[in-house]
This record gives sequence, structure tokens and C-alpha cells, in this order.
Amino acid sequence: MFSGKLQIVFRIGGGLAEFAVAPQHLTIKRPPEVSAVDAAGLPVAGLTAFLAVTRSAGIKLDGSNKPLNVLITAASGGVGHYAVQLAKLGNAHVTATCGARNIDFVKSLGADEVLDYKTPEGAALKSPSGRKYDVAIQCVLGIPWSTFEPNLTEYGTVIDVTARPIAFMKFLLWKLTFPKKQVVPFVLFPKAEDLEYLVELVKERKLKTMVQSKYPLSMAEDAWSKGFDGHATGKVVVEM
Repeated sequence: MFSGKLQIVFRIGGGLAEFAVAPQHLTIKRPPEVSAVDAAGLPVAGLTAFLAVTRSAGIKLDGSNKPLNVLITAASGGVGHYAVQLAKLGNAHVTATCGARNIDFVKSLGADEVLDYKTPEGAALKSPSGRKYDVAIQCVLGIPWSTFEPNLTEYGTVIDVTARPIAFMKFLLWKLTFPKKQVVPFVLFPKAEDLEYLVELVKERKLKTMVQSKYPLSMAEDAWSKGFDGHATGKVVVEM
């Protein structure tokens, strides 16, 4: 986490260091109104959610487009908790999944309906109001297409932010069949202006970074373990 600059790290992955060299076009200055902790989750998790919601799903954050029914899985996680907030800014009806202990947390983010993923209804991704989803943002591994498909509208799309390389080959083969419903693998190709837009949302208190825990650099290994055990609520931050 950097105190004065925000850096977009992608393609070659990231790491933890007190100092790093970054291309100027992928770096913006953090305004004093946004704390380093609040900014820490934006360059990867925040941008992933932002681009999935706006570019992939086509949701306009000013709410000017037709309201969509959106499903967000793992909505209490790093990407998911941003995606819920951003989709609501775009006037979407949001159905979210999470564990039982995080239901109130996800509701506080603005989700209209929240499913415990361990219940039969949650595992089946069934909207409590019976809605079909125009868009599903998949933030967790392991949910098969056969579970998404019956819950989608005629032209419904699953945006898979967990996509592995093989998913892109499957997508190309899928397109050859011209299906109405489809799974679209997500690729993070951000720009500095995207990050600047997110920072402005945080500055205006329209978007929050929810931090579950903070660790000193000396406990970075514990932080990584917490972040990758699949049960973190919001973000885990390493302070330097």
C-alpha cells in the first residue's frame, strides 16, 4: 500500500514493498481527502468491479440507462463489495450471494436481495422475488454454467472475473454457436482515468472501501493467508 500514489498493477502481478517503480500513465496522486487505507483496494479490486459493472455490463453510474437486474456472487469479498455499491449507483436491482455471517454487511452496501450461498436457494442462485438476471458478475470459482443459465433473461450474460486462460478458448468456441445467453471472461485493462474516477467516488463518499483487517508489513504472510482463504469480508490491508 502506497501513502501518496496509487499504482495500477496488472499483467505481471503485484507485491508488497515500501517503494516501487511505476509507469506514470498508470499512476495517479492520492488526494488528502482519501486515506491510504481507503485507497488501498482500488487499483485492483476496485477497478475490476468498476470495469465489470460499467464496460462489461454496460451500466452507467449516473443511473441514466434502463435499470438492470444484476446478480453478484461472493458479494462480501474484495471485488464483490465494490461491485454491489457500483451497481446500485447505476440504479440496478442487485441480488447478492454471501455467507450467513455477512448478510447484514452486504445489505448495508445497498443490495436489494441477499442469498446465503449455503442454502438450497442460494446455491441455486434463485432470486427471492423471482427475477431473472440481465447480468451476473461471477466473483467466485466453482459455480457451473448449468446453475446460472436458468436464472438468466433471454439475453443474459455472466461476466466471469475469475476466468482462467482456458476460459477464453471456451468463449471463442461458444461464440461460434451464437447463443443468446453467454459467459464472458473478464480481462483487466484499466486506465489511470478509471482509477481517478474511483478515487473521486470515494472522495465524494459514494463508494466505500470496507476493510476487515489491517496488518503490519512484518505480518504480510498472515495477511495473504487471510485474503486468500476465501472468507475475507471486504479488503485485507498491509500497512507500511
